[in-house]
Amino acid sequence: MADRTPPLAVEELRRLVGTGEIDTVVLAFTDMQGRLQGKRFAAPFFLDRVLEHGTEGCNYLLAVDVELNTVDGYAMASWERGYGDFALHGDVGTLRRTPWNEGTALLLADLAWHDGSPVVASPRQILRRQLDRLAERGWTAYAGTELEFMVFKDTYEDAWNRGYRDLRPANQYNVDYSVLGTGRVEPLLRRVRNEMGAAGMTVESAKGECNLGQHEIVFVYDEALTTCDQHAIYKTGAKEIAAQEGMALTFMAKYDEREGNSCHVHLSLRDEAGRPVLADDTDPYGMSPVMRHFLAGQLAALRELTLFHAPNINSYKRFRPGSFAPTAVAWGPDNRTCALRVVGHGAAHRLENRLPGGDVNPYLTVAAMIAAGLHGVERGLDLPEPVTGNAYTSAAAHVPATLREAAALWEGSAIAREAFGAEVVEHYLHMARVEQDAYDAAVTDWERHRSFERM
Repeated sequence: MADRTPPLAVEELRRLVGTGEIDTVVLAFTDMQGRLQGKRFAAPFFLDRVLEHGTEGCNYLLAVDVELNTVDGYAMASWERGYGDFALHGDVGTLRRTPWNEGTALLLADLAWHDGSPVVASPRQILRRQLDRLAERGWTAYAGTELEFMVFKDTYEDAWNRGYRDLRPANQYNVDYSVLGTGRVEPLLRRVRNEMGAAGMTVESAKGECNLGQHEIVFVYDEALTTCDQHAIYKTGAKEIAAQEGMALTFMAKYDEREGNSCHVHLSLRDEAGRPVLADDTDPYGMSPVMRHFLAGQLAALRELTLFHAPNINSYKRFRPGSFAPTAVAWGPDNRTCALRVVGHGAAHRLENRLPGGDVNPYLTVAAMIAAGLHGVERGLDLPEPVTGNAYTSAAAHVPATLREAAALWEGSAIAREAFGAEVVEHYLHMARVEQDAYDAAVTDWERHRSFERM
């Protein structure tokens, strides 16, 4: 990984703390669900003690369900092991101000055990391992994520108290690309854009989407680890800004029966001289031989690695024909009906993975794409012909339709075990089983509505 200038230098942080402009520093890591977990420190104490030595956090934070309930079955952390600590060591390249929280700076951390060894099941470490595999070839991954979300004119507390029913979307009709539609919520969108920019992210654009109150804000691509860091910070920050505005927004993959929230992931590679690895203008589709193998690896591994692209029960509700969410394990040049879309020209030539939803953990989905691509490169896999028509009606294999199916494919995947190791495979398999068991035990509104009187 190349050295990067952080959005906020440590020396500048010291100055801001000295003048009283910064009084709080958040040290956080990204958990299995893609959420920031950590501590808030008094800024002087952070500079004196935490910046150099780090801090501790309970290791149950990588061994709980989405509601932070302790669950049995994780090798990493359990009652039998005493739920000890792991260490959080800040990556100063991520240091930044968070303007939506007054007087506050944020630093992202990597996780280590007390002997200094990395916590290999932590999402940031999983991605780092795949980036190291690319670096052995002299390649650097660049990524961009396109996150969609839905905005409601209700507070998070009101939404909770109403059981998330009868919420008021910020737009009452399809506002895809509508300037008028985005103008309706521009005060919120403007805050998100400007304050993310002030936090060191480069905003590209904002646009309306198809579902009611649905919007998208896109940031300029960057090195993969930086993009994933920014993705995690943005999700938390956008929710905090919405709450401050008396509104709520959700990144859940499928809120209702209309269009879901996607997170299309764009990926390209560069060599040590900064030249594009995947592009070749002499090829009919602009692809280098490496890209053909890399893309073939995506197709070969997609079903087995879907768990890292679609990690929740709700993720699979997106995969419906004609929904702009993919159902076919297929690729196509600028074809939005395929799971994998090839777009761009020259240095901007890249692949787009359309499988992930807004609930995806960015580190895991990018790690899975790199692992799949290297699987194709190392084995010289041949790329099948593209789908140029409607992939929904093609003969291509179907993406997993449920979390249960995805977990079974993940469990039996030699590709996953070779790329990530048995510890990671078993850890995230257990996460899937915990979610599946919780869902299987739940009684839903759908069941009550269909069965209360009529059964």
